[in-house]
Amino acid sequence: MVAQIREILRLTAIIAVIPAVLWPSLTEGNATTGWLEGPKADIRLISATTAVGGRESIPLGIEVRLDDGWKTYWRSPGDAGIPPHVAWDKSANLASTAFYWPAPIRFKYYELETFGYEKQVVFPVTARLRNAGEALELRAQVDLLICDDVCIPHSYDASLDLPAGPANPSEFANIINRYQNQVPGDGSRAGLVFEGADVSGGDIKPVIRTAFRADTPFETPDLLVEGSGDVVFSNPEFRFLEKGHVLLASVTVEDIFREGAAVDLERNLLTFTLIDGVRSIETSTKPLAGGLAHIGPGGLAATTLLSIMALALIGGLILNLMPCVLPVISIKLLSVVRHGGGDPREVRLGFLATTAGIVVSFLALGSFAVGVKSAGLVVGWGIQFQQPLFVVTLVVILTLFAANMWGLFEVCLPGKVSDVAVAASNRNSLGGQFFQGAFAAVLATPCTAPFLGTSIGFALSRGALEIYAIFLTLGVGMALPFLLVAVFPTLASRLPRPGPWMSSVKKFLSFALIATVVWLLSVLAVQVSVEAAIVIAFLMATIFSLFALRNRMPAARGRALGAGVFTAAVLAFLAPIALPALGIGVQDSVRVAARDEAWVPLDEAAIPALLAKGNVVFVDVTADWCITCQVNKKRVLDTKAMIDTFERGNVILMRADWTKPSVTIARYLASFNRFGIPFNVIYGPESPRGVVLPELLSEHTVLDGLTLVGVNETIVSR
Repeated sequence: MVAQIREILRLTAIIAVIPAVLWPSLTEGNATTGWLEGPKADIRLISATTAVGGRESIPLGIEVRLDDGWKTYWRSPGDAGIPPHVAWDKSANLASTAFYWPAPIRFKYYELETFGYEKQVVFPVTARLRNAGEALELRAQVDLLICDDVCIPHSYDASLDLPAGPANPSEFANIINRYQNQVPGDGSRAGLVFEGADVSGGDIKPVIRTAFRADTPFETPDLLVEGSGDVVFSNPEFRFLEKGHVLLASVTVEDIFREGAAVDLERNLLTFTLIDGVRSIETSTKPLAGGLAHIGPGGLAATTLLSIMALALIGGLILNLMPCVLPVISIKLLSVVRHGGGDPREVRLGFLATTAGIVVSFLALGSFAVGVKSAGLVVGWGIQFQQPLFVVTLVVILTLFAANMWGLFEVCLPGKVSDVAVAASNRNSLGGQFFQGAFAAVLATPCTAPFLGTSIGFALSRGALEIYAIFLTLGVGMALPFLLVAVFPTLASRLPRPGPWMSSVKKFLSFALIATVVWLLSVLAVQVSVEAAIVIAFLMATIFSLFALRNRMPAARGRALGAGVFTAAVLAFLAPIALPALGIGVQDSVRVAARDEAWVPLDEAAIPALLAKGNVVFVDVTADWCITCQVNKKRVLDTKAMIDTFERGNVILMRADWTKPSVTIARYLASFNRFGIPFNVIYGPESPRGVVLPELLSEHTVLDGLTLVGVNETIVSR
């Protein structure tokens, strides 16, 4: 009896162990093809999820296992070899794929040098589904060239079906993610920054220099250079500067077929991939003569910061011409007029106060940027306009300004907001003129002027010292016209003396404030809802009406109407929060994304697959609060002539709307070292990393960009 009990217990233990033994193979079958064996290399197709769930894209990987001594190749194999190729033609419910290349290593074989992988590699792949939620049938033909002393071509047919159902992580999710992190990017996660590139030495065997900066010193760097045409690049030579924190790499370029022939580096961008152990960075640019003039024997000199500060000074000055600042300029014009025939000392103090307001505001914006970066969050130029309550604040203040310019109030009203507004409207008050400068700086932030993007991008990619230096210079640049009047106060005091004619001028200039309020309400219509914008517009009209009635009422009733103004302002702040909470005017994000006919929402993951098919992709990052963006649309991008050019060139148009906060869009901008909008980039088969356009577009710059990425010149001919 005891023996029988022991036998039963033994069988029970075996049965209990069976699921644990079989589970790994059962799980693997759900997310992999299993190993497909070849003479010297095996592969398998793996998935990060066991099913498709509700996802629009699935992370995949093509894992290659190589015998000792054998290798396969990177996208640019070097002196010999062929990169892997994958065809997905027979797959079902697959819209497109994006293939990624982990950082390779350099191989030397006699006089030949190649780039690739040994022992093991996983090529990450992002598969976009045609219909989200439906089963995905993957059929991949994988062609590899495997080399040692001899080379053997391999071809595999891999089949993997991912069913509909919950997209639980598979056991391969970690290895796919690990190799995805080895794909060179913008360097931000690795603490690497691209400093620039230059070219020297003439057209025969020119020398290209690149500079990179690292948070921690470089150790074993390697630089891979890719270009187009019949050119080859020598092995890089490295110089370590600033105790290893700055790396200067030099390569010589020559024609592969015609030794001693001139090399044309003007036509296409070059791609530089720097690898230093487990960290890497990749960037595409066109080297320019003198592009690294700031690199000296000791490293990056102070001229780098000084040159960027010079750009910031010009960019700040140009901000005065942008439409964002027009409302405050209108108020300041009245201030200038009121100084007609006045005391030069009073004029000087008033304009110095406005200058101080501008500079202090820019330093405050710099402090905000430093704080956000220190917290590890995304920071960008003008992102405060993504917050509805900030927009409502501007709407209320501008409404109070406009009411004052119509002569509807001249005394302090209940509430701190009104007190500040009245103080600001008093041109004889230094505090009011300080507020005018501060307000002008705040309104300038949704505009990106020429030179501004470069300086802001430099500042926000660096430390606190650079951020404060650039923002201070921006403030001084914007304040230059006011400083000019402060230095020469007779420019204002010689104007005609104030008189009754000023009342008409005030009312005329107030229309600039009202137009800005309408624009801000249109921004709220997108951020919150049309209903919220209508409610706030009604409350602003109520404020105007109460002010008008207040002047015709006895003092007692006038105070009650003043309280009504305060109440209307408070309700305006509550509207963006209360209406969505009540389910009123919930915004349809799909409807908003489809507002621009000819454009599709930005899908960064789909761009490589589109380029592989020979397409050109034009990306426009915009926002309703960005005035410069709207100017670019109306003057260039959305004109019939430009749309016709896009259609003739089969250009795919993608638009990213940053009106509301989006970490995805912010990271996309940061990958180009940009932190503000407008931002436009054109991708083409000859420029897979994109050609970045200036902030302020013209038909000429867009057509030149299209030509640069490979669009037929007859299509873009003017």
